Amino acid sequence: MTEQSNPTTILKRMYAAEAEYLSAGGPGQADFELIAEHFSPDVVLHQAEALPYGGIWRGHADLERFFIAMSRTWAVFEFVEQEFVASDEATGTAVVLTQVRARSRATGRELEFPILQTVTVQGGQIIEVRPFYWDTAAIAAACTPAQTVDPPQS
Repeated sequence: MTEQSNPTTILKRMYAAEAEYLSAGGPGQADFELIAEHFSPDVVLHQAEALPYGGIWRGHADLERFFIAMSRTWAVFEFVEQEFVASDEATGTAVVLTQVRARSRATGRELEFPILQTVTVQGGQIIEVRPFYWDTAAIAAACTPAQTVDPPQS
């Protein structure tokens, strides 16, 4: 495996492309191809069901819809710090710990949280992403407006 095709190198290029995509305005404002070229056409992204954008996203079209869902959920979503914890060139798997700072579009609430991702790379492209969140309930709560109860009518 060459330096250009190892999982860590591929991921660093993808994260740089993602930052460029988001800084250019993200969904509807920037060309999705900035990101898509780093992913296999058959990519599978697993997101925790408890999140506003939870579920399994397959292929480029779903990945683009995922970024739209993320954009609708978060006014700000920044990678504050990333640590490439492990990389296995034989399997193409990398483990990345990312500290995120985010602000909910629906509530304006801000929070910081870690995400641990396992990412699998084959043929120079990402084929699978599995993020693990420490507290999905806190993330979901930050994105859910408080319910108000109307007083009983007399």
